[in-house]
Amino acid sequence: MGNIPHLLVVEDDRETRDLIARYLTSRGFRVTTVRNGGEMRQALDTGNFSLLLLDLMLPGEDGLAICCKLRAARATIPIIMLTALGEEADRVVGLESGADDYLPKLFSPRELDARINAVLRRSDSAAAPEPEDRLSFDGFILEPERRRLLNP
Repeated sequence: MGNIPHLLVVEDDRETRDLIARYLTSRGFRVTTVRNGGEMRQALDTGNFSLLLLDLMLPGEDGLAICCKLRAARATIPIIMLTALGEEADRVVGLESGADDYLPKLFSPRELDARINAVLRRSDSAAAPEPEDRLSFDGFILEPERRRLLNP
């Protein structure tokens, strides 16, 4: 299961949370759901997640504050905000708070899937180290940047 992206869905509305989880599970993702920021922090402490789907309007601490705190703590987990607030100013504030993407409700499940995959692709390419130039000849491997010649 190592290559299957594990998503953490933070959504206070049970029906919405369950719909999102069922759909994403059917699309091949591993999904963990929580209702609020406190449960999210516990899940983040115990699990290794590929992406966070974060509702903006949560009871207690809202999604903007949560996102800002995660980024201030240097959390690199990709974040997609899901929210009923879809005006341009709302989207800009969400992205400026550190979200990688922002999707207003009511969204289509296919668009959610596409955006998740796009954010995961971007985060994977950002995390991947630059490939090193390696030359192979006569059973040797030359790594010029490291100034190494290997005989595997």
